Amino acid sequence: MAAKQNSLINEAQSTSEDIPLTSLEESLLSLEKLDRASPELWPEQIPGVSEFAPLQNPNQSPPSWNKGLTKDDYNYMQQLGSLTTSSLIMEVKKLHDLAYQLGLEEAKEMTRGKYLNIFSSRRQR
Repeated sequence: MAAKQNSLINEAQSTSEDIPLTSLEESLLSLEKLDRASPELWPEQIPGVSEFAPLQNPNQSPPSWNKGLTKDDYNYMQQLGSLTTSSLIMEVKKLHDLAYQLGLEEAKEMTRGKYLNIFSSRRQR
């Protein structure tokens, strides 16, 4: 068995040695011409990126969500953007608790208005 493996190895070496290096290089040579006009066809560095991250045009108006924001709003957004994940989760929990408290206060005021009959219709003349 070992003799058979040695003969196979010797055969493989002799076949690779039989082929001159120049013919091996010629067999690997590609005659394909590369089209160098691709930058003209695709002027973007990475095609399709401008759909997701368009370049800012100075003549462009700000986005609709950006209108009406004050400098304090921008500062608050900057602060939120600089928070760590756990800090951001805590901030969201605080906002959730605040919204819940406002909901409770609104429910109390609606109940109070119902008992004071301020929501009754004015059809009685």
